[in-house]
Amino acid sequence: MRERIWLLAAMLALGCNAPRPQRPAANEARPQASGVVLLPPDSPKLRQLRTETVVLKEFPVAEVVAPGKVELNPNRISRVLPPMPGRVRQVLVRLGDAVREGQPLLTLESREVGDALSAYLGAQAQLQQVRAVEARAEKDLARVRDLYEHRATALKEVIAAESELAQARAAVQQAQAAAEEARHRLDLLGVDPAHHTHEVVVRAPISGKVLEISVAPGEYRNDTNAALMTVADLSTVWVSSQVPESSIRLIHLDERVEIELAAFPGEIFQGRVRRIADLVDPQTRTVKVQAELENRQGRLRPEMFGSIRHTHGYRLLPAVPSSALVRADSETWVFLERAQGRFERVRVECGDARGDWAPVLAGLKAGDRVVSQGAVLLAGS
Repeated sequence: MRERIWLLAAMLALGCNAPRPQRPAANEARPQASGVVLLPPDSPKLRQLRTETVVLKEFPVAEVVAPGKVELNPNRISRVLPPMPGRVRQVLVRLGDAVREGQPLLTLESREVGDALSAYLGAQAQLQQVRAVEARAEKDLARVRDLYEHRATALKEVIAAESELAQARAAVQQAQAAAEEARHRLDLLGVDPAHHTHEVVVRAPISGKVLEISVAPGEYRNDTNAALMTVADLSTVWVSSQVPESSIRLIHLDERVEIELAAFPGEIFQGRVRRIADLVDPQTRTVKVQAELENRQGRLRPEMFGSIRHTHGYRLLPAVPSSALVRADSETWVFLERAQGRFERVRVECGDARGDWAPVLAGLKAGDRVVSQGAVLLAGS
C-alpha cells in the first residue's frame, strides 16, 4: 500500500513539470482557419500597413501590346553622295553636328568642274555665233524681198534667203538648248560661271544631324554611289514593332498608338501608324508595324527599346494598386480589411496592369478596402 502511494506521488510530480502549450503574445498576429488574420491594436505590424479603397477605373478592351524599337524616319534620311569623282579638300562639319538645308558640308576638287565650265563657255560662244548668223540671214532676206518687189531679182532668191533664215533660227534654238543644259549642270554643282574654279561645294540636302562621316580630307573618291556622309532629320522618329498575326486586325493606318520606352518609365508617348507590312514573317508569325512620333526635343534616340499599345475601347473595372497583389503558386491574393486589425485573404482574378493600377476581374468590388502596402507581412502570418 505504501509503494502505491509513492508511485502516485511521483506521477503527479512529473505531470506538474510537463511543458504547457504556448499562447501567442498580445502583439502577434493570430491567423484563423478561414484565412482571417487578426492584429491587436498594439501590434507593430499594424503600423506598417497601408490600406486603400478599391475604385473604378477605365481599362482597355481588345488591347494589342507588342515590343518595339525606335528607328530613324526612313523618309527623312539623306546619304550625301559625291556629285563627281574628285579629291576631298575640306570636311566642314563633325559627327553629331546639327546642319541646315543648304549648309556646306565639304569641298571637292575635280577636273570635271573645269570641264563643265568650259562646256558652258563654249555653248555661250556658239550661241553668239549662230545669233550673228541669224541676224545676217534676216538682213539678207529683207534685202532680197525688197529687190523682188522692185523686180530686180528672181523669186528663187527670196526662197533661198528664207531657207537660210530658217536654218539659222534652228541653229539658234539648238545652241540655246546646249547653253541652258551647260548652265543647269553648273547650277547642280553650285558653281558660279563668273568664277573659274576646279572646286565644288557639297551642301546638306536636308536639315538634321550628321550621323555618319565616311570621308577625310585628301581622299580621292571615284565611286559616286558611295556615301560621304549621312544626315538625318530626328524631329520625328519611327517605332517599329512586330505585332502577332492574330492581333493585326485591330491596327489600321493613321490610328493613334501609345508608346512606352524603357528609357522613360511611366511616360506614355503618342504615335500614329504610318506603315503596316504587306507580308507576315513566316518564322515569328508577326506583321511589322511602324508608328511615327514627334521628337522635336531630341529625347528619343534610335535603337531605344519599348513597346506599343493600342486598344479599341475601354470599360470600367474595379482597380487596386499593383502593390496590393500577393502572388503565390500561380494564384493572386489580396488582404481585405474587414475591420480594424481584421484582414481576410481573398483570391482575385486580375488583368494586365496599366501603370500602378491593376484591374480586378473577379473577387472584389468598388468600395472594398485592401492592404496596399505591407501585404507581405500578413502573408507570412
